[in-house]
Amino acid sequence: MKFSKYGGKTILVTGGAGCVGSNLTKKLSELNAANIIILDNLSSAYEWNIPKADNIKFVKGDILNDEDLKRVFKEKPDYVFHLAAHFANQNSVDNPEKDLMVNGIGILKVLEYAQLIDIERFVYSSSGCGVYGLDSKMPFREHDISINLHTPYQVTKLLGELYTNYFHNLYDLPIVNARFFNVFGPGEVPGKYRNVIPNFFYWAMNGQPLPITGDGTETRDWTYVEDIVDGLLAMGFVDEAIGEAINLGSAHETRVVDMAEMVNQLTGNKSGIKYTERRDWDAKTCLLSSVDKANDILGYKPKIEFNEGLEKTHQWFVDNWENINGSAEF
Repeated sequence: MKFSKYGGKTILVTGGAGCVGSNLTKKLSELNAANIIILDNLSSAYEWNIPKADNIKFVKGDILNDEDLKRVFKEKPDYVFHLAAHFANQNSVDNPEKDLMVNGIGILKVLEYAQLIDIERFVYSSSGCGVYGLDSKMPFREHDISINLHTPYQVTKLLGELYTNYFHNLYDLPIVNARFFNVFGPGEVPGKYRNVIPNFFYWAMNGQPLPITGDGTETRDWTYVEDIVDGLLAMGFVDEAIGEAINLGSAHETRVVDMAEMVNQLTGNKSGIKYTERRDWDAKTCLLSSVDKANDILGYKPKIEFNEGLEKTHQWFVDNWENINGSAEF
């Protein structure tokens, strides 16, 4: 894909210190964007993980704070990639009010500021794992969303799409809703409310058994972060994407037990696997995206095979182990 359109532009990335945000920021810097502004409160990310370059500016701030939003929107960004979120399912079950504040009021505030300036695109990171329910048919296609959801995170991710659609319908704000599926890769630090792959690498490298909730036959549509970034960048300049919700996944299922065994093999972990009871909210045993729409509109084609992505993630853990081991919070 050609992304030269970003050269010379000012771009705001909320939540830019996280896995997707840091990789997106690095790519935008390489594409010669003039000014990339990261707004992140570091609630689930770390400053050492932010790419360093002359065209990257980090602002420690919160999407719920008007002064912080005024500071970054004063730069008049041409593009807004809204990745900031209260993440994810278990965290939202434990802290539903905070989840609603960040994922509901937070995106509403960012949209209100974006609507006041002439932006070329507002790209919102929704959740393919969230907006599809037990009544949605696999592979999940964009029209088959559900209102029968199981966690506050799923509810507020869908709410975010409803708000972006509202601003598009009333104010002609050029929005795109990106539905991520099980993103993994370099830049995601393990922790209590983080995703399973970074946590498994952390535990495996510390010689601990990997805990699987369920029987391990559950599947996920793990998508390498590099492919997610390519999809986001395309959403920023393809006009046909405006007003659309588009899946960004790998379109392949991988069993959780197979992933765990690969992590143990890569790390040389001899402690194996242990099985624990499935969580009450974890009702979807299988996840699989359709990326036909992304291919048709964006030319999106996932390039990184799951095995290769795991190897790259493991190498990032090895290269950054001191920072990761010092930052992980459980």
